[in-house]
Amino acid sequence: MNIAVINGSPKGKYSITLQTVKYLEIKYPEHTFSVIDAGQRIKAYEADLSSARAMLESSDAVLFSYPVYTFLAPSQLHRFIELLKAGGVSLKGKYATQISTSKHFYDVTAHKYVEENSLDLGMRYIRGLSADMEDLLTEEGRRDAEKFFDRFLWSVENGVYTEGDTSPESFSLCEASADNPPSPKAEGKDVVIITDNVDDSSNLAKMTERFRRALPFNTRVVNISEYPFSGGCLGCFKCAVSEKCVYKDGFDTFLRENIQKADAIIYAFTVRDHSMGSRFKMYDDRNFCNGHRTVTVGMPVGYIVSGKLSREENLRTVIEARSETGGNYLAWVASDEENANASIDTLAKSLAFCLETAHTAPKNFWGVGGMKIFRDLIYQMRGMMRADHKFYKKQGIYDFPQKKKLTSAKMYLVGMLLSNEKIMKKMGNKMNEGMLSPYRKLFKKLKPKQD
Repeated sequence: MNIAVINGSPKGKYSITLQTVKYLEIKYPEHTFSVIDAGQRIKAYEADLSSARAMLESSDAVLFSYPVYTFLAPSQLHRFIELLKAGGVSLKGKYATQISTSKHFYDVTAHKYVEENSLDLGMRYIRGLSADMEDLLTEEGRRDAEKFFDRFLWSVENGVYTEGDTSPESFSLCEASADNPPSPKAEGKDVVIITDNVDDSSNLAKMTERFRRALPFNTRVVNISEYPFSGGCLGCFKCAVSEKCVYKDGFDTFLRENIQKADAIIYAFTVRDHSMGSRFKMYDDRNFCNGHRTVTVGMPVGYIVSGKLSREENLRTVIEARSETGGNYLAWVASDEENANASIDTLAKSLAFCLETAHTAPKNFWGVGGMKIFRDLIYQMRGMMRADHKFYKKQGIYDFPQKKKLTSAKMYLVGMLLSNEKIMKKMGNKMNEGMLSPYRKLFKKLKPKQD
């Protein structure tokens, strides 16, 4: 089988993910692997896609290889997929799969993004491999890679794959109106709107303008389509030590001084290729100049989204998970489906409430689980990620449960009691009463004293 490998890593041949592909190339010499360095050479492919087109169209299968960046694939791979679609590259009927490396931090949303775009291109998708960066160096990791490829080959041979519905959808969006009277503006709050809009007549522009009129605080717009980015995140980890981006385009300073000091952030974009588009993804990835530091904890955020958001379950997951992991309260997600004006006005009301009351909410699984992955990662790599380590120590994020010796000792005692039927029978309901005892003490303190 002739397999075209789309290497989405900006590191090119130095990609850790690509090493798994090289391993498969050695273990399965009867198959050909041809690499397209889409991540490293994205500007060249923007100028001329012909070499990549020839390699892809002559292949039997396409293998996406990339590191997970900010819940999804790197911005360079987003841009390459845009080029494939815009260029009409013929991939219909070809088999597609993927290999990613990460610390399993939202690898599920990254894989779903690649799957959805593979189906858009008419390919026959087969489930991919999500690996830890060091997996290939272990015997188990190598077995997993071989099992993945064996399953891929079996799926091709037996016709076991996912195929998308390419029939046109009948779906209409609700045009927003920006003719609502502007509300009086209160002072003292800074609300920044991040957008990539390039069309002042678009529905996104009308939605954004309506929101600005409805919100009782002044807003300012940062249009990232106008920012002179030198390129997408390179994954070089230089910022993990210095807190400075290797690029000299000034974005790290601009981010910290013009965006992260705001009281609230609104993200406004149009759905493109099952995500927010490559420009927005570049902005997200370049936020890594903060490393894994959640520097906007407590800040409310909101979204203004134009497009078929109700059809994009994975993108909705990314939106919620981003907010939860960053410790931000998600005020509302306004879209131009059904009643766009009402949705935008609700966002304005909800955000105003958050700003006026300093409202926050406890984290759910997306936030708690994501932070625990990074807690362990940063502690393990604290010698290199010094800025992150310092931040995690200061914020008390190192809440390792295995260090809570008293709690562990109590659980041993409970375990002994639960395993002894005679003792449990004598105790009756005393264990449940004991579990409720701390709460009853709390309620007793809270009750008003009677005269």
